[in-house]
Amino acid sequence: MADKNFTDQNFQDEVIKSDTPALVDFWAPWCAPCRIVSPIIEELAKEYEGKLKVGKVNVDENPNSASRFGIMSIPSILIFRNGEPVKTMIGAQSKENYKKTIQEVLGG
Repeated sequence: MADKNFTDQNFQDEVIKSDTPALVDFWAPWCAPCRIVSPIIEELAKEYEGKLKVGKVNVDENPNSASRFGIMSIPSILIFRNGEPVKTMIGAQSKENYKKTIQEVLGG
């Protein structure tokens, strides 16, 4: 499955309470670097299906989730494990950087 849309309403259930580590892309449609990162995030969602929950939070539509985690710049990619953010990547990065960080979190 491709990446999910996380919202202020479902963030607690989908990310915080998830048994599976979650990668969350905080983005906005007007953000050019976010549009660069988007296809990479979609590829990662497919590659890590079953091992990592991948989704996006539109910061304009879901300000509470962005505020809760101190998102000041987008794109910001946070990886959650056991309900806590364990890794943060700010700005557009290469797929290899994202994969390296994901592997660190997944332990492989």
